[in-house]
Amino acid sequence: MLWLKAFHIIFVVTWFAGLFYLPRLFVYHVEASEPMIRERLKIMQRRLLMITHVGGALAVAFGIVLMLWWLRNAPEYLHQGLWFHLKLLLVAGLIGYHAMLARMVGQFADDRCTRSSRWLRLFNEIPALLLIGIVILVVVKPF
Repeated sequence: MLWLKAFHIIFVVTWFAGLFYLPRLFVYHVEASEPMIRERLKIMQRRLLMITHVGGALAVAFGIVLMLWWLRNAPEYLHQGLWFHLKLLLVAGLIGYHAMLARMVGQFADDRCTRSSRWLRLFNEIPALLLIGIVILVVVKPF
């Protein structure tokens, strides 16, 4: 079980690296005036999205396997309160955010993104808020 938890955490960190940095690349893209820089940022966005996909998929996969382990070996752990259900809801929000990032990479690739750098800077804060909520729920279990 500890191996599962370790790999889950490793891939959560990998996933969040992409969730945190990809919107920053969007900001740089919107603010760039030189076509060469914009083209380089498109390549960086596409490559980082692939790494983010891998991190997210493996974080979710190890999370599911870990949850199944708990259900089989210590089902009472998942029935301690509302915290686990809220955590899953926040993780669903992360998956939705990830999907929005993927769509935006496509928009930038086709030069169709119309978002302002201010909007993108605010959008960039969403995963940090979700991370704070998830960590508090998992560690403190307030509900």
